Amino acid sequence: MPKNSKAVKRELDDDVTESVRDLLSNEDACDDSFKKTSLIVDSPEGEGKECDVEEGGSDGEEERPAWNSKLQYILAQVGFSVGLGNVWRFPYLCQKNGGGAYLVPYLILLVLIGIPLFFLELAVGQRIRRGSIGVWNYISPRLGGIGFASCVVCFFVALYYNVIISWSLFYFSQSFQQPLPWHECPLVNNKTSTFVVPECEKSSATTYYWYRKALDISDSISEGGGLNWKMTLCLLAAWSMVCLAMIKGIQSSGKVMYFSSLFPYVVLICFLARALLLKGSVDGIRHMFTPKLEIMLEAKVWREAATQVFFALGLGFGGVIAFSSYNKRNNNCHFDAVLVSFINFFTSVLATLVVFAVLGFKANIMNSKCISVNTNKIVSLLGNGIEPSLIPHHINLTQVSQVSADDYHQMIEILRGVKENEYQNLGLEPCSIEAELNKAVQGTGLAFIAFTEAMTHFPASPFWSVMFFFMLINLGLGSMIGTMTGITTPILDAFKVRKEILCVVCCVIAFLLGLLFVQRSGNYFVTMFDDYSAGLPLTVVVILENISVAWIYGTKRFMQDLEDMLGFRPYAFYFYMWKYVSPAILVVLIAATVIEMAISPAGYNAWEEAEGSERFHSYPPWALAMAYALIVVAMLPLPIIFIVRHFNLISDGSNKLSVSYRKGMMKDISNLEEQDEQRFILNKNASEAPSPMPPHRAYLGPGGTQEMTNTNYGTSTKTGYQNIGSPESEL
Repeated sequence: MPKNSKAVKRELDDDVTESVRDLLSNEDACDDSFKKTSLIVDSPEGEGKECDVEEGGSDGEEERPAWNSKLQYILAQVGFSVGLGNVWRFPYLCQKNGGGAYLVPYLILLVLIGIPLFFLELAVGQRIRRGSIGVWNYISPRLGGIGFASCVVCFFVALYYNVIISWSLFYFSQSFQQPLPWHECPLVNNKTSTFVVPECEKSSATTYYWYRKALDISDSISEGGGLNWKMTLCLLAAWSMVCLAMIKGIQSSGKVMYFSSLFPYVVLICFLARALLLKGSVDGIRHMFTPKLEIMLEAKVWREAATQVFFALGLGFGGVIAFSSYNKRNNNCHFDAVLVSFINFFTSVLATLVVFAVLGFKANIMNSKCISVNTNKIVSLLGNGIEPSLIPHHINLTQVSQVSADDYHQMIEILRGVKENEYQNLGLEPCSIEAELNKAVQGTGLAFIAFTEAMTHFPASPFWSVMFFFMLINLGLGSMIGTMTGITTPILDAFKVRKEILCVVCCVIAFLLGLLFVQRSGNYFVTMFDDYSAGLPLTVVVILENISVAWIYGTKRFMQDLEDMLGFRPYAFYFYMWKYVSPAILVVLIAATVIEMAISPAGYNAWEEAEGSERFHSYPPWALAMAYALIVVAMLPLPIIFIVRHFNLISDGSNKLSVSYRKGMMKDISNLEEQDEQRFILNKNASEAPSPMPPHRAYLGPGGTQEMTNTNYGTSTKTGYQNIGSPESEL
């Protein structure tokens, strides 16, 4: 201890406990670095044991769980970030926003906001070793609401995300049939005739099966219609899977990740290999990579690319921080951030290749059906509106199935030219592979309708259907484990509860609340939660994370922490990204999101049974109030925590932290796990007094170079967080 500390004058045999704030106020200013250094604690065996004050480690404390291997940790992060959005959201955005040209803004924004913010979350979780609530309480108590808001958003997302897994479970269970139950429209038999169900005839077999057989959907959100018992059982099975995967914490979920993270890649590669052998797959891939450069200049494309980058990496959910908090302090989280980000990107590209190859095959089949129908119409009109002499002699219309696409288009061009004014009256539908591929489909429409319809034309279609939906289950399970970890880890850090009990309680509560989504109108509530519960709140959470680290904690200080933790200094690129570029982009993204919500009508697509199609409906007043309540509830912790901490209505914990000493041996503190900002100060003997000439090291920041003093105490010291030399470092 410094010579002028009052603690030195006290009897060493007496236990002394006093406020950390009072104790540290008596220390020399030049010894500030002592607050954040590691100390050597004499173990009962007499051997020195290193104890990091930031970890608050002690012999009597149960150690924080850790990953079994680096591979397990990487797979957990990949499993969390790579989810259903990579399969059905990214291909849709690529199709909608210029094909291959969309990859350019996506990559640029991945580098500007994706990797830096992902790196930031990994670093703070790994260094502070707490969940989202503990991390942001530590960095800035007034912004401690960030962690609570993150948990609320995680809970909202988990409620409806697991419903999607339950849908996949239902389709998976129905795929062990030949032919598949959605292969063709069902027939209705009565005493006089047999006919196709009108609702199915007006739509398609897969569309009918999805809306009527799977969801048994109601006509509007106001018509609850009671529970769909099949989906209720599937939801129960989905939550049971999540509970079993997480019941032992990372010890159980880490093992699950070996399969759930790797299996989707096996399926995607198998699907790509199979799809490339199908007729028309090349047309789909060519359509994907044909850039529409003029679309790339639109602001909407960049906004949607930024949003996709943001959600693809799972920023703001708390799962990234929770997973990294179980790492060793010296783990190279910069390498992890870059690796996981690009694995995520290449997974999206791989999934897009698969989707477009399969959709190209489907478009080719639909085009062939269209040609066959139109050719039959032409045959029926020969001599009755179409002169037989207009048909080229090499085209044999007696065998309609033998008419090729080239022959058909040649015949159509002739008819257009000769019967320019009468062509519309012929009733011929336009047949084009390009038009089929331009039909933008995303989300459940892609997975449960378009892709499912394409698989019915695969040889051995039940096998591919089983593989596809099993892949969706694994993708969803990996993301659900990360989302639920973002909820349970902060609670386990703050309260002494058994993880098994907490896991079961959370899953039971979530299942009961999730019954809202398995009633007949449940799909409309899934749409509402997807649109409102996560988008704007998560963006606000992440920009506050960025500000709290870069502007309140201090970017220079954070860079120094990273150097002490990693053993090397991150590139100055990150300094400018965290300080200026990423916050600016996030502000623009928030503004664009608010404007989009203001100008776009609030509503949903309801299924019209009589018409066999979807129609846009505006939300009724109660549903609109519920939608906006989701946003308010998710962001409510931010102002509440700020107000109560600003006016000291509740303590931020800093005045309650205490230290104990006795003859150079640290006293065990029983409530160590309950504190987020622990500091241990150990009184040393006179022989262990610090050297009068402390060593100096240069602190290099983007703004220049300055000297930082690091005082060594005892025989072995490890540098921790530095809080000197930067005007930004005051909390």
